[in-house]
Amino acid sequence: MTIGLRLAAFNIAHGRGLDRQVDLDRTATVIRRMAAHVVCLQEVDRHFGERSHHLDQALELSRALDMQMVFGASLTRSTRGGRPREYGNAILSRLPILAHDLHPLPGRRGQEPRSAQRVLVELDAGALWVINTHLSPHSAQDRAVQARAVRELVAEGMGTAVIAGDFNADNDAPELAALKDLRDAWTESGQGDGRTHPAHRPNRRLDHVLCSPGVIAAFSQVMRSDASDHLPLIVDLLI
Repeated sequence: MTIGLRLAAFNIAHGRGLDRQVDLDRTATVIRRMAAHVVCLQEVDRHFGERSHHLDQALELSRALDMQMVFGASLTRSTRGGRPREYGNAILSRLPILAHDLHPLPGRRGQEPRSAQRVLVELDAGALWVINTHLSPHSAQDRAVQARAVRELVAEGMGTAVIAGDFNADNDAPELAALKDLRDAWTESGQGDGRTHPAHRPNRRLDHVLCSPGVIAAFSQVMRSDASDHLPLIVDLLI
């Protein structure tokens, strides 16, 4: 039995668009247009500060879109009013979430912490592991060790899986070598050049979806948007 699933990866830049204004309603509108079953988001704030109006952005998007949500903090700062100020990644899902865990990623001391979320979503006749991550923008060395750690989250015998997110590197970057045994959805099914950054004049393909055996990318597209400095990547999968 083959199951169809639409998955998207989108770095939302805490809701800040090309006009430099933070507008989470605009972000939600873009996500709604994707018509995706699962959406992997990066640069999501949770009560982080004035820049995002102290909102729990993951919760607000979940409510606006009527989707289940799992948030994974990469960075936690001092509390405000008893609530931690957090920044990280989030997964929104129209499919039931069966399990989830969070994995801090290695990196040099003094650099912004990075993490990977791993979520198991229920399908009609099985399940799919979805791993959402955001690798370091500053160091190829850090990205290399982080890529190896993310690859280890797709273990033998765990079934089908995809890795999605902002890798801050083009698909042929040497530091992503640990991920090369997974199939690149854009190479397999992309329309156009796949470039996602910067959104106003994209010249790099920083956002990726990688597929394990048992997952086929049938169609991939980059959506035009002014809601972030990244463009969303949408992939139709067959599992």
